[in-house]
Amino acid sequence: MKKLMMTALIAVAVTAAKAGGLMTNTNYHIAFDRMMARGASLDIDAAYSNPAGLAWGHDGLQLSLNFQKPWQYRDIKAVTAAGEHTYEGKASAPIVPALFASYKQDRWAVSAMIGIVGSGGFVEYKEGVPMFNMLLTGLLQQNGIQPGTYKMDSEMKGKQYIYGGQLNFTYRLTDWLSAAVGVRANYYDGYYRGHVRADEHAQLGELAALLLDVDQKGWGFTPMVSVNYHKGPLTLTARYEFRTKISTKNSTNVLDAGLGTNVIAAMMAADPTGAQAKLAALSQQLNGYTAPYKDGARTRYDMPALLSVAAGYEFTPKLRATLEYHFFDDKNAKMAGDRQKELTHGTHEILAGVEYDINDKFTVSCGAQRTDYGLSDDYQQDTSFACDSYSIGLGGAWNINEKVRLNAGYFISLYSDYTKKTSYGSEVFSRTNNVIGLGVDYKF
Repeated sequence: MKKLMMTALIAVAVTAAKAGGLMTNTNYHIAFDRMMARGASLDIDAAYSNPAGLAWGHDGLQLSLNFQKPWQYRDIKAVTAAGEHTYEGKASAPIVPALFASYKQDRWAVSAMIGIVGSGGFVEYKEGVPMFNMLLTGLLQQNGIQPGTYKMDSEMKGKQYIYGGQLNFTYRLTDWLSAAVGVRANYYDGYYRGHVRADEHAQLGELAALLLDVDQKGWGFTPMVSVNYHKGPLTLTARYEFRTKISTKNSTNVLDAGLGTNVIAAMMAADPTGAQAKLAALSQQLNGYTAPYKDGARTRYDMPALLSVAAGYEFTPKLRATLEYHFFDDKNAKMAGDRQKELTHGTHEILAGVEYDINDKFTVSCGAQRTDYGLSDDYQQDTSFACDSYSIGLGGAWNINEKVRLNAGYFISLYSDYTKKTSYGSEVFSRTNNVIGLGVDYKF
């Protein structure tokens, strides 16, 4: 019961349709959607994926504005001796924008990027999630109230965005080697709303309830460095983002968990002495469990350190390909309840992409990504779970004229279901993920 109550009070964590680690997005520019591997880019999207590469980019000023529309489902199938039931969770986000800018002159460049750098979206379970419902069921059974004698009303929803603004300075050290330093400011904005109520049809009214309404906000800063080797058709890059410490502060509107007043009155009437001791013990437990979500309390949502290395090669003036690797050091980035300790390893990603210029006007591209999170049963929760995946992206670009390029892309993530053993049977976590995007690059 103790472990169940603790996990039940952990707020709903939201992961929108995205690419990247558990807390980090990597898809900002539409070129990623259509090619995936962009770590060796020398174009405007390098302001995020390869800042050092801008030393070989467009001379002068260039801008890029990108819009993506993600949609995702996060379902939980509870399997018990009595049968199966699927709790459907719909994650969504509005049109997600990202803005890139760079200016290059001679051997140096300065660049910036603004976007949703972590999580980013909204999820809702209209029937709640299994662990909240099971929690109330167990609490009532401990007090002699059996399932089937009451009705359950449950709903969970949450929002989580990490907005980021990044600034980089690039310098070409030699004719073939450049380096860049940068910093990103990150603003966390989230809320968590939910309730589970058990109501008897007749005499006692509300039997028990869990109520949660918490807003969380916080700041964090990310230093970063990158290097780029570019000679002839070969480009080799490395980029490192340091861990971002984000400590959010609660603004709590509602936080309550316990038995209904009528149930307490009935307990007191039946056994005043025993009921007082039982209620005192329950109140002490609940106060301890709810402390992290009280007004003013702080919760950690660190963004992990990220190492990205990539190799790009131009086989012909029309054909280019990139191979890339990401490592997110999730086990050393603090999460709510220290859940990072339950991961078996940090996130590993392998990406590959290719693009081909049909002519001076049109380019087509495609790519793939494999993501392995290092998941475990103790890490996975109804309110926050992940699934390993393969992602596939495709799309193209249209050079409208010498200054304007239009990018369009689509990618889909194919997730592996995760089955977790529970005290009442098992749960199967599954997800779907789709993103479409459109963007425009402009060179002055």
